Amino acid sequence: MTREELTTKIRAIKSAKGLTWRAIAGQISDGSPLVATAALLGQMRLTHDEAAKAADLLELSDAEETLLAEVPYRGSLPPGPPSDPLVYRFYELVQVYGTTWKALIEEEFGDGIMSAIDFDMSIERESDPKGDRVKMTLSGKFLPYKRY
Repeated sequence: MTREELTTKIRAIKSAKGLTWRAIAGQISDGSPLVATAALLGQMRLTHDEAAKAADLLELSDAEETLLAEVPYRGSLPPGPPSDPLVYRFYELVQVYGTTWKALIEEEFGDGIMSAIDFDMSIERESDPKGDRVKMTLSGKFLPYKRY
């Protein structure tokens, strides 16, 4: 079984069992539900203990459990702009604000990057009379470029 096939199977089991990603994450990990969900969708790895709990909950085989604990090949989006409207909005944000974020981060921190490895993220719902809002908090370690 490939990692993509396992992701498809996990999505089907989640749907059939009426589970949410947060509920699954809460049963298999004490860590971030974002990391657990990303792992179940093939973009991160679970610890062996988490993979065992996921396999038990989702009734996966030993081989599938092992696959959940392996380092994945990350980056599942096809080349070019994403076609999914929700994912496209993130692409649009980077297209519109990317250079602004870069300028402001470099002005504050200097020449470098924000790590996507040493990274924290949260997603919350904020009530608003004009319609609920999605609040995302991203916090990545700043890594300066070295000069040789």
